[in-house]
Amino acid sequence: MSDVMNKNELVEAIAKEAGHSKADAERALDAFRTVVTKALKKGTKVSMVGFVTIEKKRRAARTGRNPQTGKPIKVAAKNVAKFKAGKALADAMN
Repeated sequence: MSDVMNKNELVEAIAKEAGHSKADAERALDAFRTVVTKALKKGTKVSMVGFVTIEKKRRAARTGRNPQTGKPIKVAAKNVAKFKAGKALADAMN
């Protein structure tokens, strides 16, 4: 496996871990993605204790720099997803 797990590899791993078909695992993963996206869009925080908390944050407008020319550019305000690893996940990685 490479340093990046793509969707197909994730689906395969979920199917194997759960003892389900790849099709079932893909439907579950797609449903998870849809539910989390809808919740964040509404401003609802998604928390899986010990694993991850995901919430919508507003990033303010700012002045950036064009990396090629160095000239200042305006970067518009936007919403972003903020991820925070839970204790169990953080502990498992260290």
